[in-house]
Amino acid sequence: MVGKKTQGQAVPGKSDKKWIVALLLSILVGSLGVDRFYMGYIGTGILKLITFGGFGIWWLIDLILIATKHDFAKVNWVE
Repeated sequence: MVGKKTQGQAVPGKSDKKWIVALLLSILVGSLGVDRFYMGYIGTGILKLITFGGFGIWWLIDLILIATKHDFAKVNWVE
């Protein structure tokens, strides 16, 4: 179908990232922004690092977004 994408398909402008790796990084070191660095968001990774995960709030939000396989602009989730 034109214009429709599904998980695991190559999408122009997005890099393929393993969902389980991002989830584990978010759980273990997400408060240091490592999950954001992995997904290609260097600027927000640095901000998350400096604020220790947005004082825990940003870490929790990212954890929920990654766990639900949110459609990030730069990320194409693969298994």
